[in-house]
Amino acid sequence: MPRSKKFRRLRIMVVLVVLLLVAGVSAGGWYGVRQVHASYPQTTGSIHLQGLSGPVDVVRDDKGIPQVYASSAQDLFMAQGYVQAQDRFWQMDVNRHITSGTLASMFGSGQVQTDAFIRTMNWRGVAQAEWDHQLSATTKAYLQAYSDGVNAWLKDHPGGAGASLEYALLGTVYGGYKPAQWTPVDSISWLKAMAWDLSGNMQQEIDRSLLAGSLSTQQIADLYPSYPESTNGTIIARTGKVAKDGTYVPGDGVKTSAISPGTGAKATSTGSGNGSATVPAAYRTVGGKPAAEGAQQAAQALADNISVLPTMLGRPGAAGIGSNSWVVDGSHTTTGKPLLANDPHLAPGIPSIWYQMGLHCNTVSAQCPFDVTGFTFPGMPGVIIGHNQNIAWGFTNLGADVQDLYLEQVNSDGTYLLDGKNVAFNTRQETIKVAGGSDQTVTVRTTHDGMPIISDHSTQEQSVGASAPVDGSAPPRGGGYAIALKWTALIPNKTMDAVFALDKASNFAEFRGAARDFSVPAQNLIYADTQGNIGYQMPGDIPIRPTVNGTASDGTYPQPGWDSHYMWQKNFVPFPSLPWEENPSSGYIVTANQAAVDSANYPYLITKDWDYGTRAKQITTLIQGKLAGGGKISPEDMASIQLDDTSVFAKTLVPYLLNIPINEPYYKQAQDLLRGWNYEQDSGSAAAAYYNAVWSNLLHLAFDEKFPAEVRSTTDCIMVIPADKAGIPQDDVNGKAQRVRTCGLRDDATAQPDGSDQWTTVVGKLLPHATDAWWNWTDDNGNQVQGRDSLLKEAMIDARKQLTSLMGKDISGWSWGRIHTLELQERTLGTDNSSIASGAVHWLLNRGPYKLNGGSAAVDAASWNAANGFTVDEAPSMRMVVDLSDFDSSHWINIGGASGHAFDQHYDDQMQMWVDGELLTWPFSQQAVNATAKDKLALTP
Repeated sequence: MPRSKKFRRLRIMVVLVVLLLVAGVSAGGWYGVRQVHASYPQTTGSIHLQGLSGPVDVVRDDKGIPQVYASSAQDLFMAQGYVQAQDRFWQMDVNRHITSGTLASMFGSGQVQTDAFIRTMNWRGVAQAEWDHQLSATTKAYLQAYSDGVNAWLKDHPGGAGASLEYALLGTVYGGYKPAQWTPVDSISWLKAMAWDLSGNMQQEIDRSLLAGSLSTQQIADLYPSYPESTNGTIIARTGKVAKDGTYVPGDGVKTSAISPGTGAKATSTGSGNGSATVPAAYRTVGGKPAAEGAQQAAQALADNISVLPTMLGRPGAAGIGSNSWVVDGSHTTTGKPLLANDPHLAPGIPSIWYQMGLHCNTVSAQCPFDVTGFTFPGMPGVIIGHNQNIAWGFTNLGADVQDLYLEQVNSDGTYLLDGKNVAFNTRQETIKVAGGSDQTVTVRTTHDGMPIISDHSTQEQSVGASAPVDGSAPPRGGGYAIALKWTALIPNKTMDAVFALDKASNFAEFRGAARDFSVPAQNLIYADTQGNIGYQMPGDIPIRPTVNGTASDGTYPQPGWDSHYMWQKNFVPFPSLPWEENPSSGYIVTANQAAVDSANYPYLITKDWDYGTRAKQITTLIQGKLAGGGKISPEDMASIQLDDTSVFAKTLVPYLLNIPINEPYYKQAQDLLRGWNYEQDSGSAAAAYYNAVWSNLLHLAFDEKFPAEVRSTTDCIMVIPADKAGIPQDDVNGKAQRVRTCGLRDDATAQPDGSDQWTTVVGKLLPHATDAWWNWTDDNGNQVQGRDSLLKEAMIDARKQLTSLMGKDISGWSWGRIHTLELQERTLGTDNSSIASGAVHWLLNRGPYKLNGGSAAVDAASWNAANGFTVDEAPSMRMVVDLSDFDSSHWINIGGASGHAFDQHYDDQMQMWVDGELLTWPFSQQAVNATAKDKLALTP
């Protein structure tokens, strides 16, 4: 499509401005320095802040991390809003445009489809409903105070270079953009984005449907094996029972525990299903497969729609979306008090998703109850993960299945079928403002129980239902099948209340009371207090799925929306029935996304798609090793466990690889790297580089040719016989079928096989079976080859070739860190480097690449997708170790730094320490904060 003259002029303007900035920054020139420095925050002296009731002090250390001191809660959160805006307003502004579906108003027509998808789910509308009807008056007062602080900053920094360098760059293209006033709903909405990122198994549900076009039900089951409870264990080692009154009774430790009252009744599902929660027998194709398996095109279209979302949001179900956390009680530590560690794994970027901060009332009282420090979200008041003066807590993703897809039979008159009747959709009009273009109007349709139709704004998705094969038990197609989404995050809830309740909790009962309101995203919460107690609580809105015709629904495939029997029950799993644990006899609790409970002994379905528990098992093994023979764990031990980069699966696979005879010296030289390897994936290890290349090639050979292009990466290209020639005899009449090159269609983040511990579990089950059909593969000449050993040999040969092309023939120059790198990208302006302008913008804003230790399924989870190469796409987004014997002896680190301003000294001044596995001292007491203070700012009424 030819570019317009206006577009070319705008591109030239961007190039000129960027080149001026680059030249100015590099040479110290007036223009570049002025533009870059214009938005740097004032961190000393005093600033008048209208609306404060008293003075507020902001104390920053040598990394620019602020500690805020105020005499009232409202002043505290107003100051938090002001300070976060000082450092991160551009990030906050873009984030609220994401969650409100208004990116096109900033960045133009290229974001219209993204906005339409977000508007369809109505994230901001749900957040508005929470503000209007769910949240307590106190929470609303805190949110308003925070918004007032942001707006006080915005009043003096209304846009342009004075607000952030990015606004200067944006202004060269869309000069009319001015940031709007901040509102409390802007803050609440970000919880929807985090719920999306951590939402569970939607991607697996899509992938199963896509694989069903090529694989049998049993083959798909092979690729999604059951969670290995017997080897990798569960968070709660001894699962308790749910008593007749619905109360969970732990199987170990304290048996009863009070729960402080929450803020009111929990939200309920809008479902109308009957009964209690794999595939329904009544929902079958002629071939006996689930009807959802006949909707591969629908699943692909949905995957395409998801792929247009900003990369900052992550991809639901992408490999590496997890976390590590564990807590050890004082009887097992060198300090005599509990130690707690946490490192959430998220898509890394710059600035970080986290912002370190302390919020302190000068005198803690009922009116000003906060003395808390930790990791916050820019744009949201309160502390998300951290500690106060009494307790510490950490999060890992529970991975609960809180999303289900439904196929809806849409009739030619625009109605949809439900229980034999044609029902009208609820509709609303959404107008999308487009910078540099005309407004776009979209129609959003929802079902009677509020499920949005998420397939409406893609021509590919609209054509899907016309060809999706189903049997006679399914209704006539009419206008075709549409896809509806059921998701707990689209039901208004009180999670924002829970954030403030956690921040001021002083004991386990109050901690559990706060967790009661933490609806989405469902997390594992770990706990420790200064009295020596440790604990765990599962919170969240967990749906109860139905049993239809004797078969329990488990959320692994899309369901038939035309039959209300498949809808969720009205109520979620009651909070008193959710698992918890206090002071278990082991003396420690580990959560790393593994199964929380023994599925045979817990009556409710949490998910069928747990992480497979490799990290959790390794952490547990390391803890047990430290405690063996009466040993105790130190704070340094906690930090060292976070950095463990062992490839656990290599211990299983490498003996098979070394048992393969390779005679050619060129290839044997590489194989010999594995002899004596300690299985650690240090950045300097040649053996780690070779092993991971072998693993990637093994997956490629074993699975790629068997998988449809819809799940494979766009960079994954294979030679195949065209579908119209497959199965035809190759003889003198037909001739020999010529293979053609075909590439995958999936975006990098979710392409399969990704090499996560799902795949180590799959391959681990296959290794003892040398002749299993999964080991069959096709060589470069189109010949069929059978057997495990031939495939493993070829994987080693291909790995040698691959690393030679990447790092040279001399293996002495190989190292894992040369290919296993992380580039911190400022993603709000995109990640494409195809033009001079975009490349120069990213030169200004991005940092790296950094050579990293670790790998997928390692405790030090610098994850990479084996379908795409070796670059890191998920990593520990922060690390912390909290010492309950002396909070001032705690440590923390963040990706990047405190500042969101490129070239500010605190933009990336924590990054090299993070790469090296180092931690910063984390002062908490006012004496310790003052001892490390570098800048002090007074905010005055």
